Amino acid sequence: MKRAGQKVVAGTEAPGTSQTSKKQKTSLYGSELRESDPCTSMDWGSLPHHVILRVFQFLTLVDRARASSVCRRWNEVFHIPDLWRRFEFELSQPATSYLKSTHPDLIQQIIKRHADHLQYVSFKVDSSTESAEAACDILSQLVNCSIKTLGLISTAKPSFMNVSKAHFASALTVVFVNSKSLSSIKIDDTPLDDPSLKVLVANNSDTLKLLKMSSCPHVSPAGILCVADQCHGLKELALNYYILSDELLLALSSEKHVDLEHLRIDVVSENPGQVQFHTIKKQSWDALVKHSPKVNIVMYFFLYEDEFDAFFREETPVTHLYFGRAVSKAMLGRIGMNCPRLIELVVCANGLQPLDDELIQIAERCKNLTAMGLGECEVTCRGFIEFVKMCGGRLTQLSIMEEVLIPDSDYSLDRLHLEVSKHLGRMWFPDMMPTW
Repeated sequence: MKRAGQKVVAGTEAPGTSQTSKKQKTSLYGSELRESDPCTSMDWGSLPHHVILRVFQFLTLVDRARASSVCRRWNEVFHIPDLWRRFEFELSQPATSYLKSTHPDLIQQIIKRHADHLQYVSFKVDSSTESAEAACDILSQLVNCSIKTLGLISTAKPSFMNVSKAHFASALTVVFVNSKSLSSIKIDDTPLDDPSLKVLVANNSDTLKLLKMSSCPHVSPAGILCVADQCHGLKELALNYYILSDELLLALSSEKHVDLEHLRIDVVSENPGQVQFHTIKKQSWDALVKHSPKVNIVMYFFLYEDEFDAFFREETPVTHLYFGRAVSKAMLGRIGMNCPRLIELVVCANGLQPLDDELIQIAERCKNLTAMGLGECEVTCRGFIEFVKMCGGRLTQLSIMEEVLIPDSDYSLDRLHLEVSKHLGRMWFPDMMPTW
């Protein structure tokens, strides 16, 4: 009997060659391939399920769907639950987006056959309201799910922010109520609100470990405090500074709470001069670090120079600092005085005043500093070498644009890179473009 998937063409055998004299070769997957027979091909349908499953995991969704039509066996593998535990829905408007949207028919098939298998789910949407609303419609249908990870990713604003708050909250409630095992949530730039967080806490307080919800203007400090009070296993948290409070830090520092590993804080001002930033007390920061001594506190600043008054006037246990706009010499001086746990510092811009003294002070007092990046700033070569000399080999990352460095009577740029390389213990050159 002929094997499925093989073709036999009559009259192609070489003279003197019989069927019984042909040697057979066993492949890695148990298929028999006849040597010297160019018209014979592997029977792909005989591959073991686990091998086909592994192949499918490397395919794009479109290619995976096409491959499922090869044969009945491949179609069976296409519907194995393990293949649908992790899935990203891509939703876009073809006329305005570069994203390749997940086909609607496939979405319906997934919801019908695999909703109860989905565990790690993300939605990548373009900036259109239609795409965000489509994502909410899909979420609303996941009534039998047991999702562990949920991500809502907007490739550009406004997206989810243009969806009605009621529609968005209703869709999230379906997932929050039915999953019961959510451990990781990333829902930045969305109309998430306090009632939705209370539903999340009521159903997933024992499992939630990571919550990222920056730029959610409908969430109040009371809403995030509810999360901190009830989700005692929370290890990572990302939020806007306006939600941060002394009460929240003290809640995260309670005895029943696990050690927090990562706290990210976005400090953003869209309207210069119209925002008054509050100050967090030193006692609250101290309580958090005492409870979680290894916590990374990451702060991203997008402020104007006259809006920094509330920050770093006393000791602050921040570990990673990123300044996306210009920051003054005085502010950098306060960092050197009051941020002893600092590990990484990136300054995108400062102005035309050399920062020699500020960098030297940072090197003296920030003993954990291992990474530095400077963009549109100015530092003399002498001051920069003194900074590197004081930090030594612990500077594992040093990204400085060449235009930042001002040659002086002691050091030219050519000599500078040799001197810096000597103190770092490795070859170093200034960057043409920043690498952070």
